[in-house]
Amino acid sequence: MTKALFRSDNPVLRVKDLSVSYEKGKTAVREINTDIERKAITAIMGPSGCGKSTLLRAFNRMHELYPDIITRGEIYLNGEEIHRMPTIELRRRIGMVFQRPNPFPTMSIYENVVAGYKLNGISLKRNERDDIVEKALRDVTLWDEVKDSLFKKGSFLSGGQQQRLCIARTIAFNPEVLLLDEPTSALDPLATARIEDLLVTLKKDYTILLVTHNMSQAARISDNSIFMYLGELVEYEKTDTMFTTPRDIRTEGYLTGKFG
Repeated sequence: MTKALFRSDNPVLRVKDLSVSYEKGKTAVREINTDIERKAITAIMGPSGCGKSTLLRAFNRMHELYPDIITRGEIYLNGEEIHRMPTIELRRRIGMVFQRPNPFPTMSIYENVVAGYKLNGISLKRNERDDIVEKALRDVTLWDEVKDSLFKKGSFLSGGQQQRLCIARTIAFNPEVLLLDEPTSALDPLATARIEDLLVTLKKDYTILLVTHNMSQAARISDNSIFMYLGELVEYEKTDTMFTTPRDIRTEGYLTGKFG
């Protein structure tokens, strides 16, 4: 069993003996025990195929969409075991933003922001919808750019604006945790910088877990960093500490470009 790493007195997420297998005999994530710090950015790094995205998707049970994937172990969200929750409730509380911006193409910007409410059958009065849309778009610094175009399709926006719209759609539900799977890999440097600045601002209200291949990005914006290798959580430390004095030779090799 992998020893516990990074314990917190008041974690937002607590992971116990988590393993994920894509098929019999092929374990993608192996016996992870750890905590995720509240209202901080935690970067998850490691070479391709190391289990980063697999770990991230376990936190809102995305693997259940695929019948052959087997998940074992426990994950607690503020003390509640997530596998005992209705998935609708869990995905309201743990939102996810994917690698490529994916606004719903047939919906307007306005409709995209409140799409989660409609898809979950939650009825809102017009003024409630208006307030949610404005607040979410302001929170992602997009309101001033789109307030006169709310009923245009989101597809007319730039890639960076589309990704901020997707983040707005996610935070419109007021989740406790934001999961982001390489959210800037398809963006240019300027759009990437805006998303990074946004995430640093958002962490005052949300716990953020960020899968990234970009070590410079992790160094710039994360409070904590996880290094994974071959499905194992190798090291989990304050980012400044990990980047200056890694404890494990595999972490040091990855950070210095010897593999990955």
